[in-house]
Amino acid sequence: MSKQRDLVLRTLEERGVKFVRLWFTDIAGTLKTVALAPTEVESAFAEGIGFDGSAIEGLTRAFESDLLAIPDATTFNLLPWRGESEPTARMFCDLFTPNGEPAVSDPRQVLKRQLAKAAAHGFTFYTHPEIEFYLLEQQNDANGQPVPVDRAGYFDSVPGGLSHDFRRAAVAMLENLGIFVEFSHHEGGPGQNEIDLRYADALTMADNIMTFRAIVKEIAIGQGARATFMPKPFMQYPGSGMHTHLSLFEGEENAFFDAGAKYQLSITGRRFVAGLLRHAAEITAITNQYVNSYKRLWGGDEAPSYISWGHLNHSALVRIPMYKTGKKSSVRVEHRGLDPACNPYLAYAVLLAAGLKGITEEYELPPEAEENIWAMSTNERRVMGFDPLPRSLDEALKIMEGSELIAETLGEQAFVYFLRDKKREIAEYHRQVTQWELEKNLDQL
Repeated sequence: MSKQRDLVLRTLEERGVKFVRLWFTDIAGTLKTVALAPTEVESAFAEGIGFDGSAIEGLTRAFESDLLAIPDATTFNLLPWRGESEPTARMFCDLFTPNGEPAVSDPRQVLKRQLAKAAAHGFTFYTHPEIEFYLLEQQNDANGQPVPVDRAGYFDSVPGGLSHDFRRAAVAMLENLGIFVEFSHHEGGPGQNEIDLRYADALTMADNIMTFRAIVKEIAIGQGARATFMPKPFMQYPGSGMHTHLSLFEGEENAFFDAGAKYQLSITGRRFVAGLLRHAAEITAITNQYVNSYKRLWGGDEAPSYISWGHLNHSALVRIPMYKTGKKSSVRVEHRGLDPACNPYLAYAVLLAAGLKGITEEYELPPEAEENIWAMSTNERRVMGFDPLPRSLDEALKIMEGSELIAETLGEQAFVYFLRDKKREIAEYHRQVTQWELEKNLDQL
């Protein structure tokens, strides 16, 4: 680590960096930042930067408010959108108490604790997200509704359209930061795009997702548009998801691969999927943490609404993608429930916890969903055992409150803070008088 820190300090001097931004998130996954002069970075490595954690949602209680942000030198990068006129760098931080203990409510530390548990079992956890978002005009229409930048659909080519230039700029900027992209394309909704990041270990990927969000919004602003990761910004168009491929490796070997097994999915992989399914309802408040998230989950357009797994079945919550012959590393599981507004540190922590529980407790994988679950009747789904996911954030939180797995994974403080933050959101939502209510009731009642 000292070598990496020395490299950072040398780069700051050689590149004439003007500002260094230290990044971390609150309990909801909102990016927080503090800017340092380059001359202060060495002391930040050694002593951290003190701040009032109680002023940031879900970090500390008022009577224990002081926290230290210590930058992780391995995350150092220059921010390409700041240009050469005032070179600016960024590093992610881990949060600590003044006595040097990891801050138990720091989302990045929550994920690191869970990764350490996986490592104790000999596993490294890798993730690969497919991130969807909408590009919108800067101004809403006359009715206050957002306006997509185009009218294109899935995989459409739009000559001269903003989306092409946008994706090209985003991919170039991501790769400039060492974040590699596998695919990018127009999605099903007008103005909707998808960019898939190449797989990485879960901590690196969670950092990458936070960087990705910042880049997408910066480029959109620079091109006279705006970007949103809101799960369901339009009633009539598809919601935005963040389908994520998950795998465990033991050293160089894919723990999910078994050449002789059905779908080449090993016993370890089957138990991991069983854990995701058994604890699916408990983790939904984390993977889908906003009131709006449930309008995507229950709004149709291929969003998963029922707890099930399948091979090529896109109606299932967990899917086993097709194995690429001769490529053992390609065996993985795809969780289709996440949306792009989640806190990636917490989401990956609870997915890993559920999967590990399935492995250590030797859960049995339930029957596969071979038919379109959306086309089944309620009774057919009940007979097959395909239980619904929570239908609202309120319902999801009630299930989460009784979950020992989630309480243990997040830790007591983060668990309490997350619940408190989300209950406040629900209370605010229920106080709203919506346009729908006014249109339906104002003159009729």
